[in-house]
Amino acid sequence: MASAMYAARARLNALQRHRGPDDPVTTIARLDLREAKLAEDIVREAESDPPLTAEQRARLAVILLGPVHQDGGAVG
Repeated sequence: MASAMYAARARLNALQRHRGPDDPVTTIARLDLREAKLAEDIVREAESDPPLTAEQRARLAVILLGPVHQDGGAVG
């Protein structure tokens, strides 16, 4: 999982260098890096001791799967 984060970071850095920080492709790469970091954090916490209960996982799923704006951002 960490390798996905490092690959996303490397891609973002390269795009920022060659396309600039405001290019739409760079913006997408920035979001991909954010997703990779969040995924790594979620996996690390999910695999920690003690494991989450089914109820805790369900509450977190509600947060992650909650309402979404048309632009892809979470509501609230």
